[in-house]
Amino acid sequence: MLQVKQDLLAALGQALDGLLPGSASKAAFESPKVAAHGDFAITAAMQLAKPLKLNPRQLGEQLRDALLASAPYQQWVQDIEIAGPGFINLRLKPSAKQQVVREVLSAKERFGFKTVEGAGPTPSQADAPARQRVLVEFVSANPTGPLHVGHGRQAALGDAICNLLETQGLDVYREFYYNDAGVQIDTLAKSTQLRAQGFKPGDACWPTDTENPASKAFYNGEYIADIAADFLAKKTVTADDRSFTASGDANDLNGIRQFAVAYLRHEQDLDLKAFEVKFDNYYLESSLYTDGKVADAVTRLQAAGKTYEQDGALWLKSTDYGDDKDRVMRKSDGTYTYFVPDVAYHIAKWQRGFTRVVNIQGSDHHGTIARVRAGLQAAGVGIPEGYPDYVLHTMVRVMRGGEEVKISKRAGSYVTLRDLIEWTSKDAVRFFLLSRKPDTEYTFDVDLAVTKNNDNPVYYVQYAHARICSVLANAQDPTQAQALTGLEKADLSPLDSAPAQALMMLLAKYPDMLSAAAQDFAPHDVTFYLRELAAAYHSYYDAERILVDEPKVRQARLALVAATAQVLHNGLALLGVSAPTSM
Repeated sequence: MLQVKQDLLAALGQALDGLLPGSASKAAFESPKVAAHGDFAITAAMQLAKPLKLNPRQLGEQLRDALLASAPYQQWVQDIEIAGPGFINLRLKPSAKQQVVREVLSAKERFGFKTVEGAGPTPSQADAPARQRVLVEFVSANPTGPLHVGHGRQAALGDAICNLLETQGLDVYREFYYNDAGVQIDTLAKSTQLRAQGFKPGDACWPTDTENPASKAFYNGEYIADIAADFLAKKTVTADDRSFTASGDANDLNGIRQFAVAYLRHEQDLDLKAFEVKFDNYYLESSLYTDGKVADAVTRLQAAGKTYEQDGALWLKSTDYGDDKDRVMRKSDGTYTYFVPDVAYHIAKWQRGFTRVVNIQGSDHHGTIARVRAGLQAAGVGIPEGYPDYVLHTMVRVMRGGEEVKISKRAGSYVTLRDLIEWTSKDAVRFFLLSRKPDTEYTFDVDLAVTKNNDNPVYYVQYAHARICSVLANAQDPTQAQALTGLEKADLSPLDSAPAQALMMLLAKYPDMLSAAAQDFAPHDVTFYLRELAAAYHSYYDAERILVDEPKVRQARLALVAATAQVLHNGLALLGVSAPTSM
């Protein structure tokens, strides 16, 4: 049906151009608000009525006549009617809707994917044009503790957004950025050292917020004691990006610092592995200083005349770029504020060839967006306005047994990602955390996530897939009249009932849904679509028996449900959720 839609749009563009030269760009289909009104709606008559000085309904009649005269509309459209002030509603022939079944069964996992502009379906390495490179930075948790459920939401969002962008033909690169130096890491090292020296939270020597106004209180979680014990045992820890062997000397603060970072990076790797999230690169904040990138960024801003000295500090004229006030870059003590290495980091992203960048961060980073973008514009390296894109998410509340969970035995202060996976499953955590817009508050209901009924959204979708797999398995039973072969070539003409056509129209919406979700960074759209598709399948299953005796009808219905299973599988895979064949 994708080709059918393209042919119909092309014919619509020609008809519009015939009415008003240059108006072919207005060729578009919308979904009628009421399904009974038709399959596609056209609003172009209302848009062109004023420049053509015609009544919209009169123009609609002219457009209708032009469309009915075209070959694609004669072949695929059953009826065209004018409604309201000039809406044109199309009702497709069943044969048009049936085409999507063949397209799904032919494309399989690639159904809905866009090919690179100008390239064939399977371009050779030499012939394929370069794809736009996109860097998606997500999770980016500092190695000061286990990944909590908020990091889990970010991991699910980042991975799903990467998958969505890949469906649009983009070259996607996943990056994890973390602070391996600075106040937080210094606090981590000193907290671990005190534990290694035999002290614990509550002892007189243990700093608190009041005693340490310039920094956070020391880390109190029991995981700090675990790090200290392994350091004293002279263990070696290995993470994806580093490895370190402990000296066992409680006075070796630098060694404790490196060991603690490696230890927690290893713990984060375990969390991410359990969540099935992988990265192409780990980028260290410290490298921005050692490689001179921070100094270079500051020099560029000074040379551009975008800074000034005041009260012993260096300021950026960020108000020149829409910020509500100028921002301090270098404090009076000589240290840089948080956004300066961020500016240097994004200049490095641009220089590495990433013309598009997406940052997925907590909503607490909202205040840094304007100053980072201002710094990038002021640096004068050719970065366009609006670079990078941001997706901000809120934190997650966790409910268990009807009460909010506030304490984790592992972290001492919050629910870890691994806790949530152990309580439920990787599939449930991913689907649930992606089921709402990132910037909306979300409460994760642990009890709901483990229920096996239709109230559990991930179970509902997975069950639809498993139910189809059961039907397909039964169709291959030797006692059945015909084997499950050649479904992509089946005669689909029996698929003319209302439930079958509704299911096919929903399958046909999948590619456009992917495109919109990728453009809007909205994986929650995929969860909504999958729930709607599962409901449509369940309705179809209840309306029509699939394994009937008539071979032609049976094969057509098997082809339809096999295509439905494929799209359910594809959508779940984009979310990082499995598609079980039995439940």
